[in-house]
Amino acid sequence: MSSDVPEGGDDTFAAEVETARIEQEMEQSYIDYAMSVIAGRALPDARDGLKPVHRRILYAMHEAGVTARASHRKSSSVVGETMGDFHPHGDSAIYDALARMAQDFSMRAPLVDGQGNFGSIDGDPPAAMRYTESRMSPIAEELLADIEKDTVDFSPNYDGRKEEPEVLPAAFPNLLVNGSSGIAVGMSTNVPPHNLGEVIDATIHLIENPDCTVEDLMDHVVAPDFPTGANIVGRNAIYKAYKTGRGRLRVRAEMEVREDRIVVTELPYQANKARLIERIADDVNEGKLDGVRDLRDESDRDGIRIVIELKRGANPEVVENQLLESHLETTFGVINLALVDGQPRVLDLKETLKVYLDHRREVVRRRSEYDLEAAEDRAHILEGRLTALENADEVVELIQDAEDRDAAKKALQAAFGFSDDQVDHIVAMQLGSLTSMEAAEIDDEYASVQAEIERLTEILEEESELLGVIEDELREIEEEYADERRTRVIEDTGEVTDEDLIPQEDTLVVVSEDDYIKRMSLSTFRAQNRGGKGIIGADLKEGDRVSSVFLANTHDYLLCFTNHGQVYKLKTYQVPEMSRTARGKSAVNLLDLDDGEEIEAVVDCENLEEGAGRYLTMATRNGRVKRTAVEEFGNILSTGIRAIRLEESDELVDVELTDGDHDLIVASAGGMSIRFDESEVRPMGRDARGVGGIKLEGDDYVVGLAAVDPDEHSWVLTVTDNGYGKRTAIDAYRQQSRYGKGLIDIKTNERNGAACAIDAVSPGDHLVAMSEDGQIVRTPVEGISTVGRNTMGVIVMDLDAGDSVASVAVIPAGRGADGEDEAEDADA
Repeated sequence: MSSDVPEGGDDTFAAEVETARIEQEMEQSYIDYAMSVIAGRALPDARDGLKPVHRRILYAMHEAGVTARASHRKSSSVVGETMGDFHPHGDSAIYDALARMAQDFSMRAPLVDGQGNFGSIDGDPPAAMRYTESRMSPIAEELLADIEKDTVDFSPNYDGRKEEPEVLPAAFPNLLVNGSSGIAVGMSTNVPPHNLGEVIDATIHLIENPDCTVEDLMDHVVAPDFPTGANIVGRNAIYKAYKTGRGRLRVRAEMEVREDRIVVTELPYQANKARLIERIADDVNEGKLDGVRDLRDESDRDGIRIVIELKRGANPEVVENQLLESHLETTFGVINLALVDGQPRVLDLKETLKVYLDHRREVVRRRSEYDLEAAEDRAHILEGRLTALENADEVVELIQDAEDRDAAKKALQAAFGFSDDQVDHIVAMQLGSLTSMEAAEIDDEYASVQAEIERLTEILEEESELLGVIEDELREIEEEYADERRTRVIEDTGEVTDEDLIPQEDTLVVVSEDDYIKRMSLSTFRAQNRGGKGIIGADLKEGDRVSSVFLANTHDYLLCFTNHGQVYKLKTYQVPEMSRTARGKSAVNLLDLDDGEEIEAVVDCENLEEGAGRYLTMATRNGRVKRTAVEEFGNILSTGIRAIRLEESDELVDVELTDGDHDLIVASAGGMSIRFDESEVRPMGRDARGVGGIKLEGDDYVVGLAAVDPDEHSWVLTVTDNGYGKRTAIDAYRQQSRYGKGLIDIKTNERNGAACAIDAVSPGDHLVAMSEDGQIVRTPVEGISTVGRNTMGVIVMDLDAGDSVASVAVIPAGRGADGEDEAEDADA
């Protein structure tokens, strides 16, 4: 057979053939495809939070004038415009994206205002696009605001006929507000929606505090806020998601549990209501779910309502737990993946806001440059008109003497030096504009334009002014569109916990300087007369000393305040129970303490959610006092939060729970004390430093704070380092204004040593004192003599040489029944 290419023939075709290994070609082609899907279809841009299809739909609506102020347009028209000009991927994909942006159960802030059936929470699909109508929602217009002012870059559309924006100006952080989900090649994203007001508050906080941490931002962004409400179970998963960009949130339905029924009023995000009810019914019919006799869907336009009727004798809590295990609790896997500079990145909360803020800074800068150029052009024209008005007679004469317009323009330019733009406007002026009123209006406009030029120049030259503009615009959007949070954060009560297995009892918790901690039953320590040595309360390792002891119930929440001004929260039962002679467990296993950080005060608070009208009142070593509402401590992270901002040389020394009607007594190591009304210390935020409580002299320092209620307490108890103490009637401490030197409380001579503790006590109370070497004594407070203020007191605890009192706790009357027996002999 003859060859297809004749001998000596043209080898042009052979020159166009390129040899390649098939595996390399397939690898490169797959990479190209993957990047196309990642960057062009599946992942949102971190700047405006939109995928290309959503961005193109909104821009097509903007170009077509289908704004919030226009009438609704057939969805098929919007889809056609988008597909024909910007997104050649099929009408179904475009319409699905359009419909989702109109669903108030999918979007926290819907970007499309739809008319007609756009789907339902039951999983019903939207009606065909020819039956529905749509337009942009008001908040969607904020995403495109100022797009005509060269604020973002444009690129050619798919066929080069038009240009489309690469990103929208985005006047609010849409990625966090509305979230996003998508599956690309080898990766996926699942960003939960958030509350607009909280996200804007966090963005403003980042503007004002660029070095803030994720924990600081979480003071504003509490958790995701789903459009369907419901509850997020637990806080640790939220913290992990915000800190790392990945996490698994447990989302639980909101329900009302009654004796004969369970009523579900809110479902987890993205749950299909009809399918959920069907699955519950299947489990009831198959015997997997006991106790249910009827199941009804009573949902209407006012909201979700699923009624689960229970059989007579059924335990509602058991049925609730079964529903939570299988149906009413889901997991939302957070993957905060978005495009940054065209590359996919997993972002934490701060990084997400920072990318948006950098984008917004660029938008405002470009907009200001655009407005400045326009203002300067207008000022230039007005300057020419003002010159013409000042020389009106000569200008009119020159125009009259000219043969035509071109000659008139040249004559005016020769006479007054007008530019081409200025002379064009002057020649086009009407005679009516030569009136004095018209001249005044031009003067006013020129002054206004000059002021605008100065403002825009300042924005471009001063970073703080530019950030101020961003902050002001964010606040305007927050005021216009923000609403209340829908999703609540709750503790996990759906499962049996260790708490259910631990009996409620009063315990003593002991903490050492080396951060060893343990709890012991209060009944272990029987009361004895004052002046005894007590019994061993902790077997400390060499060099370690007791730092604090306090009373708590095993089921109570403990707020542990440290000398660094941090506060941590834990349940008493989480502290390991050990014998009197045990050393304890390292506190780092329970609390995330820094080097040199010690627990100085513990407040026993059963339910922080019911803290209305109560305050945590704090005193520092340097004499400052601060009062903060209990509600501000309801969201304490496992890593702790700041309770008070301290000066470099200051430390937190004591905290008391008050109700606004107490008197406060601040005591110093030098034996001084001052009593003043709690109302003299106004409530402050956690980040405040507080106000002056007592004036200290020399190297004196504060050792304690007592909250006194004259109707509840009878005496003030003071204890010194060397084991001496006294009771003094409350009336002996006259009330003064805060931040005075105070009065002498107890003599601090060589026998007594410095004062170390102060507290308010009542009849029947017991005192527990613990020494630095681990000895502990319990004695009735009425066994301690009642004397005046300026006295030495009596011995309370017999200490060995070199030992001193480390901490004192008061056991209220009625707690710790074993201690109510007749006091044992002190010397026994």
